[in-house]
Amino acid sequence: MLRHPRLRALLAASGAGAIWAAPAWAHLKWFESYDVSLKPVPIVDTLSLPAFWLAMGLVLAALLAMTIAERARLGALATALLDRLTASIRPRADRIIVCVLGAFFIALFATGRTILTPELLTRAAWVGWVQLGIALCLFSRVLYPLSAAGIVGLCLYALAEYDLFHMLDYVTLGLGLASYLVLAGARGARWHHRRFDVLRWGVASALMWSSLEKFSYPLWFVPLLEKKPYLALGMPFPIFTTMSGVAEFTLAFGLLWSPLIRRLSALTLFALMLSAVYPFGRVDIIGHATILASLLLFAAGAGEAPSDAAPLGRALLTVPCALFASLVALMLFQVGVHDFIYHDDSPAWLTPRSSDEIKPGAMLPPHAHLFDNESDGDDD
Repeated sequence: MLRHPRLRALLAASGAGAIWAAPAWAHLKWFESYDVSLKPVPIVDTLSLPAFWLAMGLVLAALLAMTIAERARLGALATALLDRLTASIRPRADRIIVCVLGAFFIALFATGRTILTPELLTRAAWVGWVQLGIALCLFSRVLYPLSAAGIVGLCLYALAEYDLFHMLDYVTLGLGLASYLVLAGARGARWHHRRFDVLRWGVASALMWSSLEKFSYPLWFVPLLEKKPYLALGMPFPIFTTMSGVAEFTLAFGLLWSPLIRRLSALTLFALMLSAVYPFGRVDIIGHATILASLLLFAAGAGEAPSDAAPLGRALLTVPCALFASLVALMLFQVGVHDFIYHDDSPAWLTPRSSDEIKPGAMLPPHAHLFDNESDGDDD
C-alpha cells in the first residue's frame, strides 16, 4: 500500500520518535498514590535537565520537518493516504463520538462510585443516575444540550469536592465534550461546523496540562516504574519521565497546529494511548475512551476545512516560538494556580534547587482508588 519511499519515511518518523514514550500514557492518578498539595519541582530545575533539551530538540526537528513536508508533494501524498484510510470514518464522525460518550457514561453509571473519571470517587448516589441520564439524552440530538449541562454540572460538583489544580485537565476535557454536544445539537446554527474544533481544543488542553505532571511531580511515577520497570525501556527513570513529558506535550500541541501535523499528531497519540491498554487494562481504556475516539476522528480529518498554509519561512519561525511560549506559559500557570490554592511560601518558579524534595514515601493518597483491590497483572 505504501509504495512511495519518502511517504513511508514520513509516517515512520511521525510515530517512531515517540514510541519510547508509549508506556507513559496511562493516567498515573488512576493507578498510584499521589498528593497534589505537594509543592511542584521548580521550573528552573526542569529547564536545567539535559534530557529536557534533548527531547525538545528532537521533537522540534520533527515538527520543522513535517512543516516543510506539508508544503511539498510529500505532504499532499500523506494527506491523500490518510483520507483514503479514514474515508469510512469521516461521514460517521458524529455517530462515533456520541456512541462512545454514551458507552462511557453507562460504564461510569455501572460502577456507581465515580465522577466523570475512574479517579474521582464519590458517595453521592445521585451522581451515577446523572451519568446514566447523560447517556440516555444522547439518543436524541434535541437532548444533546441536556447531556452537555449534565457534564458541566458534574465538573462543578467535582470542583467543589476536589479543587481546580486537581481538576483542570478534567475540566478542560469536560468543557470540550460539552461544547461539542451543544454545537452538534444545533444543526444548521452558525457555529455547528466548529463542533470538532472545540472538541480538539478541549482534548489538546487536557493532554498538555496532564503532561506537566511529569515535570512538576516526576517522583510520582517512580512507584509505577518500579512495579513495571520494562516500561522505561532501559532508560533511567528520571530521563524517561522527562522525555515522556516533552513528547506528550508536543504531540498535544500538534493537535492545535496545521492540518497535516494535527492529523499525524492525533494518529500518533491514538497509537500511544491505545498501547497503554495492554499493561494497564480496562481501567485505562474506559478512562481514555472519549479521548481515544476524539483522536481517531481528528486523525480522520473530521471537521477539517480547507485552509491556506502560511508561508514556509513564517511557519518555520512560528513553530519553535509557539511551542516554547505555550510550554513556559502553562508551566507558569500551573505553579501560579498551585501557589494560589495551596498558599506556598514562595513562588515555585523563582525557587532554584528546592530542598523540598518530593519523595515517593511521602506521597499519601487523598482518597482510596476505585480499583485498588484489582490485580495489576504482575502477580505471576
